[in-house]
Amino acid sequence: MANSRVLVVNNGTLSLPQLRGRFEELGSETDVVRADAVPSGLGGRYQAVVLSGTKVRAYDREFYRPLVDLVMTADVPVFGICGGMQIIAVANGGELAEGPQRVGGFEVQVDTEEPLFTHVKPTVTVFHRHTLYLQKAPAGFRSIGRSEHAPVEFLRSEDGRILGSQAHLEFRKDGLEILRGFAQLYR
Repeated sequence: MANSRVLVVNNGTLSLPQLRGRFEELGSETDVVRADAVPSGLGGRYQAVVLSGTKVRAYDREFYRPLVDLVMTADVPVFGICGGMQIIAVANGGELAEGPQRVGGFEVQVDTEEPLFTHVKPTVTVFHRHTLYLQKAPAGFRSIGRSEHAPVEFLRSEDGRILGSQAHLEFRKDGLEILRGFAQLYR
């Protein structure tokens, strides 16, 4: 059986090697494309799309239009991490708010009935490096994880195909286990 293939969209993250490494550790091959060079379609080549974190550009709708079009029309699971989730949320009417700077491991409560959280307990410790937070899930999405400073730590589209995480899941053991849950969605 061939390995699954994941398209990783690099939105300017500093942790691209770690992100790719996590998916490769889970048995998926990865290809990387910059956000300004995403294909218009996947052509059956990929089983999932992952959007990396980014510098604060989530409101640059024109820049991200091709990426958002790909996310919204793809027929595979999509996972936005940090700025990747924020891009998806803003494109769907969500708003970000300034909050306290968080760097390091922070506890988050997750909805364990969600398949994404199959391998974790109701409280996980995930890595943050943030000052902007999604305060409310946009129309067509819902919060599936929350913390003291972020009512939307994890996001899921109503159809379950598009997911997002405020945290950088490429770090810490709980992050890996959440990515393991995502990998089960496309295998």
